Amino acid sequence: MEERIICQKCKFYFVTWQPAKPHGCKAYGFKSKMLPSIVVKNSSGFPCSFFQFKKPHNK
Repeated sequence: MEERIICQKCKFYFVTWQPAKPHGCKAYGFKSKMLPSIVVKNSSGFPCSFFQFKKPHNK
């Protein structure tokens, strides 16, 4: 079983604030209604290969 990719923890993920396409991926260069990792898996059959954890913000 593959580990689930959580886009919100990736440095390439962004929120578009567009109701029709609220999720975006800078690595793949698209916006979508679904999370980018799901779109990539459904279209290619492979898990996202660009996932990288965001660097933690220092307070």
